[in-house]
Amino acid sequence: MKTLILILATFFIMNPLSSYGQNLMDGQQIAENTHAKNEGVSVKRNLIMELKDKRGKMRVRKTIALRKYFGKEKRLVIFYETPSSVKGTGFLTFDYPEASKDDDQWLYLPALRKTRRISAANRGDYFLGTDLTYEDIKLETKISKDDYNYKTLKIEKIDDNDCYLIQATPKNDAIAKELGYSKAHFWVDAKLWIMRKSESWDIAGNHLKTVKISDIKIVQEIWTYHRIDVINHKTKHETVFKFENIDYKTVLSDDYFTEEALVDGL
Repeated sequence: MKTLILILATFFIMNPLSSYGQNLMDGQQIAENTHAKNEGVSVKRNLIMELKDKRGKMRVRKTIALRKYFGKEKRLVIFYETPSSVKGTGFLTFDYPEASKDDDQWLYLPALRKTRRISAANRGDYFLGTDLTYEDIKLETKISKDDYNYKTLKIEKIDDNDCYLIQATPKNDAIAKELGYSKAHFWVDAKLWIMRKSESWDIAGNHLKTVKISDIKIVQEIWTYHRIDVINHKTKHETVFKFENIDYKTVLSDDYFTEEALVDGL
């Protein structure tokens, strides 16, 4: 008996976040924590997108991505630099803190010389040939605070890091239709509050996507992810997002985050 007690005591010391015999953190609180982590006031970074179709054909997109907080409102803009076929394309999103207010998103297509507004009803559409949606791009690996009901399932390790595994189901059919998901699982780092993995299922309940976030390290005192791998199990299409030259210290002009800047570029 003493031996068993010693073994159990050692287990819990070595695994302090074990789900056995311990209350798990509420899933909604975990989602909130992904938004509360330090991200700095602004960031500038190079974003390289590698798109591979089911036949193995690769396309590469090179962009510059800027993000800045205006109080609690977050603005994100992406400018495409290469290849020439998409050069000058721009994407801008205003992420408002009020749950009752729809976010604003715009896409500038130079070939049409036109800026198109992205409706909230289209936020589940795929972003410019990638396997992430407009909503995914806006959230930047965070978990929505408003769209899902959450249930914490257990603690599980991802790349030797303790993560909360939470199940998310859309709050209603309209949200499910907008997002394109009937259910999702999120693995959230229990120390860094960064999502390390997600799995999602389409409206029909079919396994749709796997997302993995990796190469997480400190940049200018902020824990930062450098790579996102996405596999679409339905289309067999894959996307890799690589982040380079990440800079939290350069002051970014407010003028970058306007509809006019989408047309003018950097």
